[in-house]
Amino acid sequence: MQSVYIETTIPSYLTSRKSRQPALAADQDATRFWWDTQKGRFRIFTSVFTRAEASVGDPALAAKRLDALDGIPTLDIPEGFERLESDIIQLFQLPDKSATDASHLALAIVHEIDYLLTWNCTHLANAILQKELIDYCGYHQLHVPVICTPETLIKIQP
Repeated sequence: MQSVYIETTIPSYLTSRKSRQPALAADQDATRFWWDTQKGRFRIFTSVFTRAEASVGDPALAAKRLDALDGIPTLDIPEGFERLESDIIQLFQLPDKSATDASHLALAIVHEIDYLLTWNCTHLANAILQKELIDYCGYHQLHVPVICTPETLIKIQP
């Protein structure tokens, strides 16, 4: 069974009130559809970084996000993780406020997770950055997770 790393935007879109913006509402619907119909096809993982980000903000909404993550195994932070995290920050030229994006990606790499599921299309599900990541991981002989959104991680039934 393939594995999926759940990044913070997934529980956020899953539990938030439906947006009035049509594009965002469609993404929320896609997240709920994936969660309800596709999640069981994969081994799901998350991290202390996702849980920490999900716990910020309005306490009632944070509780909903954390409830969505309840029961999902948390990946450990292995030795040498910080070096990879730092390399990703430099490679993607991430601003300080987005450094946790590198943490999510580094965990998916070191734990050889098949897919990193996210709606962060600026710093994660970005084709230009993914090409740079493929080159970096190839050079360093590291695993490359597929970074995707819920609407693209759908297994078609025969």
